[in-house]
Amino acid sequence: MSVEGAAARYGLPRGVRYRAMFAVVLAVFISVLDYAVTNVALPTIARELHVTSSQSIWAINVYQLAALALLFPVSALGSRVGYARMCCIGITLFLVASTLAAFTSSLLTLTLARALQGAGSACIMGVNLALIRFIYPQHTIGKGIALNSFALGLGVACGPSIGSAVLALASWRWIYLINLPLDLIALTLALTSLPKTPLSEQRLDLKAIALSALALTLTVIGLDALVHGGGISAMGLTALGLICGVMLVRREKFSQFRIVPTDILPIPRIFVAFICGNLVYIASNLFIIALPFTLEAVFNRSPSEVGLLITPWALSISIMSFVIGKWTDRLPAAQICAFGLFLMGSAFLLLWLLPESASNFSIAWRVAIGGCGFGLFHPPNNRVLMVATPQGREGGASGLVSVERLGGQTMGALCVAAIFRLSGHETTICLLAASVIAFAGSILSLGREYLISLGERTRSA
Repeated sequence: MSVEGAAARYGLPRGVRYRAMFAVVLAVFISVLDYAVTNVALPTIARELHVTSSQSIWAINVYQLAALALLFPVSALGSRVGYARMCCIGITLFLVASTLAAFTSSLLTLTLARALQGAGSACIMGVNLALIRFIYPQHTIGKGIALNSFALGLGVACGPSIGSAVLALASWRWIYLINLPLDLIALTLALTSLPKTPLSEQRLDLKAIALSALALTLTVIGLDALVHGGGISAMGLTALGLICGVMLVRREKFSQFRIVPTDILPIPRIFVAFICGNLVYIASNLFIIALPFTLEAVFNRSPSEVGLLITPWALSISIMSFVIGKWTDRLPAAQICAFGLFLMGSAFLLLWLLPESASNFSIAWRVAIGGCGFGLFHPPNNRVLMVATPQGREGGASGLVSVERLGGQTMGALCVAAIFRLSGHETTICLLAASVIAFAGSILSLGREYLISLGERTRSA
């Protein structure tokens, strides 16, 4: 059996497996961390580059847009050039972009560097789960997926603290310079330990790649403009993005090399896992974006208290993702995911019901319970999606999970903006909406086996 075939079936030998998994975890951690630390530094960046706060937000938006637009193309490209090589390309892009961002002298050059970082993040996040499928044997793949979720949560948790510490001691440019040694370690490990994977010989469809990027970018920009009161131009951008999406689906209907994994998404087990995951990210972003406003406006907390009260969310995600790792391959996913979503929904509802005089402890333990529910949900749900994916389509599934995350986060942010606009900045409505969506996802997950059997009967009819 070839090395590629052995890795696909049995995973890597234990010693190499640990090094390879550390490379993936470190790359994912860097990708998430850099998004979080930039949030903290935005006011300082705006002052030093002599731009407005609203203009500085593009340093965040362009990263998210670049990552979202390129996830499907790089996931598909990974199956042709190799997932390990694509991950190494992503780390290298991140290394170069971090250096450029650290020495930039204008918002324009910082924005371009951040776009390049977003591209690097897409290369990493678009193939990370595909690599885990080759690093671990199938019967223990849940451990690798749980470690991946742990890295995501840890990056979110550490971002604000590291960003604040750097700003207290040095220039904001060091939030990008601290990436460099981590990038070099990750790149060295990736080059020497990541598994070789089977390569697709299908030709790239450059028109499909362009349509994929345009569909996601134009739709998101158009919807964002709409919820902020945009007129005909916003509707035009949204419509153009949707048209590009329709053209892409039609073009790929008979294509062997697919950019968007429309061939695996209709598989009932994958489709239900994708919808549940999307609902989780919509609910979590409704919560996490609105919570600082709620803490300040409703509970009268200071900015420093707000930061401390949000921290239990990310910490509990990391801890629960790590704890659930050894059980992910043994416990039934439907019930575990449903329970995680029920915890999330209950935490959001309890926060919504809190009186204005609530103590910091009363707020913090509810936030922590919500994070535990989030951390409990993702490893088993992502395991279901990856295990159900046919061999050779690991890149498409990995991209699907990342688009589930970024797409859900984007939709959650748009929902917050729409609620703020329609309700006159009534932040507590977001908590109630997040709770309702989480409970809906819990019910959906609990009935997933019935929905899967129904879908399979429909497909075979």
